[in-house]
Amino acid sequence: MKGKMKAQVFYDAENMKLEEVDIPQISPVEVLVKVKYVGICGSDVSYYFGWSPVDTPTGKGPIILGHEFTGEVVEVGDVPKALGLFKPGDRVVVNPVQNCNACYPCAEGKTHCCSNMSVNGVTKDGAFAEYCSALYTGLFKLPDDVSYSDGAFIEPLACAVNGMNKMEIESGQFVAVFGPGAIGVMMVQMAKSMGAGKVLLVGTRDYRLEMGKDSGADYIINTLDKDSPYYEGDLKAAVEELTSGKLADRAIVPTGSNEAFELAVEICGNCSIIVHFGLPEEEAKFCIPALSFHTMDKQIRSAWLAPGVWPQTLSMVKEGLVDVSSLVTHTVSLEETGTAIESLRDKKNNPLKVQVKID
Repeated sequence: MKGKMKAQVFYDAENMKLEEVDIPQISPVEVLVKVKYVGICGSDVSYYFGWSPVDTPTGKGPIILGHEFTGEVVEVGDVPKALGLFKPGDRVVVNPVQNCNACYPCAEGKTHCCSNMSVNGVTKDGAFAEYCSALYTGLFKLPDDVSYSDGAFIEPLACAVNGMNKMEIESGQFVAVFGPGAIGVMMVQMAKSMGAGKVLLVGTRDYRLEMGKDSGADYIINTLDKDSPYYEGDLKAAVEELTSGKLADRAIVPTGSNEAFELAVEICGNCSIIVHFGLPEEEAKFCIPALSFHTMDKQIRSAWLAPGVWPQTLSMVKEGLVDVSSLVTHTVSLEETGTAIESLRDKKNNPLKVQVKID
């Protein structure tokens, strides 16, 4: 498909421009998608402000950001066409983390550790544009009863599902979630659907904690704002009171804050599992009391990307186990993408999840 399209082209920190560029030309193993909805991820904010480099040879652009997206198939490469996998008009969601299926990690089923990984919006052009190309192995058909907007949550939700699976929640357990962003609020919902007895959501912003409460959190605690009605200065003591001294059975930390992770370890009890989920800064290091960690037989696990959970995630959204539509606080146009990213940084108008609708 030849022609021009509108795209937000990122060059370097705070330098992203709406431009007219060529529509991507697909290879035999790719599919061209007309983008419908794109979620703005925290990593997009980090790239935009130069807090983290994109994964290009220079760490900068030009590159089109955006990796949480849905759309409609408009052109199919020779290989997926021959296999009868996709056709123009198919509604799809794209896994932007696309592995090679040829290296040793892929052969061992560790596709999230692929040696030749490509990622829309990180290593190659993404979806803050009217069209985006992707490997056919990264596409999934979107169920008819799942909207394009809801489908744009599948990628971050899949990562969350991977993390939640690693917690191995048992019925009736006390589960703590640190970080009431969109992923944290989805994790609250999943914890309840997976059988948690009580769920505690810990954060620093009341409006987000309250959204978590509306989504099923039994308890909410603000650890920063002393003027908050939910403030607790001693989190461990508060959890001891809520659990009659037992402490938490499971905890997950969908934030890159080291302080939050160390708190999660502190408030967990005997034989607990703590999942480190949020991406930390490059030089960050944990500081954990070694003796109590050892004698209480705690486990720490990490959760990186979303290997093998996309079918499960699609089913969870289709069956209504996670309500994602309630998490969208703002929807903007492609032209407004940069302003929306700046508003997210500044927490303007209490954002939780911001989506870009491509008309």
